[in-house]
Parts: sequence; C-alpha cells; structure tokens
Amino acid sequence: GINAEYGTIKRLQDGITSVEKCRKPVIAAIHGACIGGGVDIICSTDIRLISADAYFQVKEVDIGIVADVGTIQRLPRIVGNQSLVNEYCLTARKFYADEASRVGIVSAVYPDQATLLENAIALAARIASKSPVAVQGTKSNLIFSRDHTVQQGLDRVALWNATMLLGADPINAMTGAAGFEDP
Repeated sequence: GINAEYGTIKRLQDGITSVEKCRKPVIAAIHGACIGGGVDIICSTDIRLISADAYFQVKEVDIGIVADVGTIQRLPRIVGNQSLVNEYCLTARKFYADEASRVGIVSAVYPDQATLLENAIALAARIASKSPVAVQGTKSNLIFSRDHTVQQGLDRVALWNATMLLGADPINAMTGAAGFEDP
C-alpha cells in the first residue's frame, strides 16, 4: 500500500542524504553515464569532477515518476537556475560534460577516466592534509549556510569557531602556516 511505498521512498531519500551528511567531504568522480539515481547521488556530494565522456540525465519523467530522492531539491541550489533545472527534470534531456561544467554542476572536466581518478585522488589527499576539525567544520558550516540566511550562517560559524579556537588544531595549523613546521 501507500504506507509501504512511502516508507521505501523515505529510506531511499535517507540513504542519499547520508552522503551529504557524512562528516567527511565526499568527492564524486563521474565518467560515462550518470542517469536518474546517479544524479541524485552526485547532487548530495561536496565536490563533483567528471571525465569528458560524462553525460547526465534526470530520467524519471520518462518512466512515469517524479524524481524523488534529491535531484529536485538539490540541483536547483547547485545550478542556481530554476528554469534550466525545470527543463532537465521535465524533459529528461541528456546533457554532456561541457554543459555540466558551464552551468556549475561540476568543478572540473578531465580528458579521460584515468586522469579524472588521478586528480580526484590528489584532491582527496590535499583535503586530507588539512586539519580534520577544520575540514569537518567547514563542510558543516557550508551546508548550514546554504540552507539558512547569511546572518544565521555567520552566527553559527562564530559560535563554531569560538568553541574550536580552544583546541589544538588552530595552533598547530597557524604554527605550520608561519613556516615553523609542516601542519
């Protein structure tokens, strides 16, 4: 019945949202087709990188359903163009790497899968070299600020940093940045 279907959809939504809620940054390295649920998943990631052969399609309308696990809610915030997102969702039009880059769905396009993976791993290593407390706090505050007013975001980050400045990570990072040691 409807309660069972509703429960199934809510569990799927929670699964996709868990990617966004992960305290660690999540990088999507996309090559080839990213269709339907794949678009839902990548919209919940923090950074999206693609190879030149990647293409995307919000396909649900073609199979008679509404995209129900995050694309409709997240993609407009990523792209910042409701008309374009409406077009993607209402027509199931396929779009390719150049368009995905131009409209801001991804931050970089690489010529092939191997180069994509090499750069995704290098980016992950660069992020991992930073203070875990600062990285997790930055991710948390980026998501909070996306969903709230500027003032609410400023208030939250002020409280966050006032609390975090009492720890060792800022001191260690500042010492390293000053050239005394590698943080």
